Amino acid sequence: MQRKKLGAESELLAAKFLEGKKYRILEKNVRCSLGEVDIVALDKGVVVFVEVRSSMAGSFGHPKESVTPKKRQTLSMVALWYLKRKGWLERSARFDVVTVVLQPSGIPKVEHCENAFDRAY
Repeated sequence: MQRKKLGAESELLAAKFLEGKKYRILEKNVRCSLGEVDIVALDKGVVVFVEVRSSMAGSFGHPKESVTPKKRQTLSMVALWYLKRKGWLERSARFDVVTVVLQPSGIPKVEHCENAFDRAY
């Protein structure tokens, strides 16, 4: 499967997974000059910025490991921009990571790490 297609399908799976956990998806693929956040959601009033990572089973390393310090910094800056734009600077917010690993059977394995990291700016 092409990497771009795997990423797009993983983001759809992640959104459905989060909706199943009663998250309210606010926006997907939020972009600004600072970068992009895959999903912005609400979980019990908390604004959640979600990074979705995907890989094929057997690939080197777990996809969660690819959220580098530089990526965390970028996500933090985009989140700050988003909260400012919405006038939500006083709201609670956190960063989650959802990983999707496509198994050899074709069935994806979805894992969710709540509060995966602190803001990094």
